[in-house]
Amino acid sequence: MRVSTASYPADLAAANEDWALATQRLAVVLDGQTARTDTGCRHGVSWYVASLGAAIAADPDPPLQTVLAGAIERTAARHPECDLSHPATPSATVAIVRFGQSAVEYLILGDVTVLADTTSELHVLTDGRIEATATAERHAADRYPIGSAEKRAALLRMKHAELAHRNRPGGFWVAAADPAAAAHAVTGELTGVRRLAVLSDGAARIVAPFGQLDWPGVLDLLASRGPTELIERVRAAEATDPAGTRWPRNKASDDATAVYVGE
Repeated sequence: MRVSTASYPADLAAANEDWALATQRLAVVLDGQTARTDTGCRHGVSWYVASLGAAIAADPDPPLQTVLAGAIERTAARHPECDLSHPATPSATVAIVRFGQSAVEYLILGDVTVLADTTSELHVLTDGRIEATATAERHAADRYPIGSAEKRAALLRMKHAELAHRNRPGGFWVAAADPAAAAHAVTGELTGVRRLAVLSDGAARIVAPFGQLDWPGVLDLLASRGPTELIERVRAAEATDPAGTRWPRNKASDDATAVYVGE
C-alpha cells in the first residue's frame, strides 16, 4: 500500500487545528472545532487535537470506540486545571480507520469524510449530525459576506445554537472532554477495499460546496497527484470567492487535511 497525507492551515501564519496520522495500519484525521466563544481552556484547539491524536496513536488496538474513549479521557487528564465542563471546551471531529488482514474498520464522529473504493462500490461515509443542527442560524449566516460585521454576528449566534446541542441526545457528538461521546460514533467495517481516503471538511470542500470534483474524481486525483494537489485545488477555488458569495460558507479558507491509502 502507498500511504500519503497532507495537512495545511487555513492561513500559513496561524496554527493548524487539523491533525493527521497515516501508516500501513492506521489512518486518523481530527478536525478541531472553531472556537468563536470563550472555551474555559487556556491551551486552545490546536493543543487539544494534537494531544487527542497522540493519545489515539498510543493505544490503537482495542475496539475503535474504546480507543477514542480512552484517548478523550487521557487528554482530559492532561489539563485538569481547565474548566472541562465549559459548554465550549475544545473539541474535534474524528475519523479513525484501521486496516486489518480481512477488513477495514472505521469510526467517524462528526463531519470528517471517509471514502472507500471497494470491489463492489464506492462508499462515502460521514456523520451529518452537525449539519443537521442549528439549521436556521446556519442559513442566516450564509446570507452575509465573509468578513462583514453581520456575518460575524450571525456566526456567533450559530455557534451558540450548536453548543446547545453538542454532545446531547438529539443533537450531535464530537470528541471533547467526556469519553462517553465515543459510544455515539458511526462505526463499521468494509471488505475488498482497494483504495481509501480520509478528508477533513476543509478538504472535502472540493466536492461540496465547490463542485470541482466528484467523489470518484477525488480518489483519482489523490492516486495520481497526491493530497497536496487536492488541497492546492481547494485553495485555488477559495481564492476565486473570498467573500463566499458564490459558495456560501463560514470561512474564506479552512484548515484542510487529506489522507490517501491505495495502490
